[in-house]
Amino acid sequence: MDLIKKTIEKITPLDTAAMSLAQARQNNLTKPPGSLGMLEALSIKIAGITGKEMPKIERKTIITMAGDHGVTEEGVSAYPREVTSQMVFNFLSGGAGINVLARHVGASVTIVDMGIACDMHDDPRLVNRKIGFGTKNMACQSAMTREQAIKSVEAGIRVVEEAAEDGLDIVGTGDMGIGNTTASAAITSVVTGISPFEATGRGTGIESSAFERKVRVIEKALSMNNPDASDGLDVLLKVGGFEIGGITGVIIGAAANKIPVVIDGYISGAAALIACLIAPQCKDYLIASHLSVERGHKAVLNHLNLKPILNMDLRLGEGSGAALAISIAEAACKILDEMATFEDANVSEKSA
Repeated sequence: MDLIKKTIEKITPLDTAAMSLAQARQNNLTKPPGSLGMLEALSIKIAGITGKEMPKIERKTIITMAGDHGVTEEGVSAYPREVTSQMVFNFLSGGAGINVLARHVGASVTIVDMGIACDMHDDPRLVNRKIGFGTKNMACQSAMTREQAIKSVEAGIRVVEEAAEDGLDIVGTGDMGIGNTTASAAITSVVTGISPFEATGRGTGIESSAFERKVRVIEKALSMNNPDASDGLDVLLKVGGFEIGGITGVIIGAAANKIPVVIDGYISGAAALIACLIAPQCKDYLIASHLSVERGHKAVLNHLNLKPILNMDLRLGEGSGAALAISIAEAACKILDEMATFEDANVSEKSA
């Protein structure tokens, strides 16, 4: 726990002085105050996160964590477990949705093996932080040990800190793991207090019978493991996933380094719930990219008091929504930085 504790100690409140200066500049730009809505609020929040009056978003990356889930043994997904490793190869070759969208917004993509259930070939494009060959079946036992949960969070911290060594202005989180909407629904139910039925969605597109089975599996897992809703690590180890732990670490590590974190959909949201239990102060560093079709995601965002930037019926994962929202965050900061003030443009301000 030493790395986690030391990282949490580095997280500071948002820089209110930078936010005040950013707000004052927004009020003096050539537009009616507040007319750019969320763009204005987003730029001010990023100023507070970074401590810079006029922050720039230039160095961007998506960190996509991959891991398998033992709960797939219960038939909770429309796809077999092998799809996790197959999709990771697709990521590495640049052919997946996240690759296209990251290229579109000028972001790099870091792919991390947190717990794929097979040996992956050595590849310099793949970061190996494997905790195990997939989690255990949470419907029968805890998904992982406490030691594994700690290691997964620590791995995420190290990955984002390594990414930040060459400079990083913003990070997006992404995931790949067949079965991880089941884990995310379980986490959401525990932390937000909604029922497993309310937290469960169709994931990869399961039919009604599989959906009903998925709800029963989550109910069984929660009943058997009884995760402590006040202890993020306990929730993670009992019903989480290695990639969810990794995303948790990315969030905590980014907050400690004053880097805005754009969280993707349901899986990243579940990780954010855990991160905010472990380190409540990291909540201020979160930016919600979109509202997922997964119905439990709304409860996640409400619990975190986050307003999503986009609502486009997305449910792919991978970091796809985060990539799109990073583009919006960059635009928000460019408005703050590049738009002329009334004085600069010799434009008359609103009369008193």
